[in-house]
Amino acid sequence: PSVTAPFTQGSLCEAAVKEKTMTKQRLWQLDALRGLALLNMLAYHAMYDWVYVFGHASSWYNIGAAGCHVWQQYICWSFILLSGYSFTLSRRPLKNGLLTAACAVVLTVATAVAMPEEVIWFGVLHLLGCAALLTCLLHPALEKLPPLAGVMGSAVLFALLNQLPQGWLGFEGTHLAALPAAWYKPNLFWLGLPDLTVFSSSDYFPLLPWVFLYWVGYFFARWFRARCTAQPGLPPKALRPLCAVGSRTLLIYMLHQPVIYGALLGLHALGLA
Repeated sequence: PSVTAPFTQGSLCEAAVKEKTMTKQRLWQLDALRGLALLNMLAYHAMYDWVYVFGHASSWYNIGAAGCHVWQQYICWSFILLSGYSFTLSRRPLKNGLLTAACAVVLTVATAVAMPEEVIWFGVLHLLGCAALLTCLLHPALEKLPPLAGVMGSAVLFALLNQLPQGWLGFEGTHLAALPAAWYKPNLFWLGLPDLTVFSSSDYFPLLPWVFLYWVGYFFARWFRARCTAQPGLPPKALRPLCAVGSRTLLIYMLHQPVIYGALLGLHALGLA
């Protein structure tokens, strides 16, 4: 995210997001955290391709195992929380949301054509684009909420609706109540009500519950920045490569799977894998 001059009233979203003191520099701390999450994602997807696409055995990588689940959840939670935080710093949140949503559409078309068995109908990129656009739309109402109450309320709703796509209220393995099967028949997968008898997506992050995790990051940014002002500037030398990666998240995300797949395909063609 860029830290810039105060917003003008050029659009509804930009008029709503008001920043008091901004410069054209980036917050390297956010870039470093984003870079760390991105490197973990590259490693996770490389292992996925190695095991599930190219058919190599692994003694520890199993997407059904608890360790891999925690690893995958750390990656997606990091991106979603940081994206919500970054919304409050963006000069052009509406433009950024539209760009992310457009890239998500490209990703759906590309996976449907190149890897139909791994098609992504509503993955994390779809979520981040839609969450940014929804936050733009609702920003006048959201900014009226006290930040700490927003953090706590969003966290509770995220936990309560965590298993909504599976037909339950509850977090992870905790099933508090079953939800009516009729809610899922229209297959509103983008909302979080998929008909799992006909719907599948290799990457799936519907608006519910995940928009509430996005808003945890958004409200936390408002609460934190009212108390602690992070100063933009140059990162420590040791962290500059990580920050460079984190400052190009969208580009790397769009390119990483073709690059990883191509590299593994090349290794197989050379007999090295």
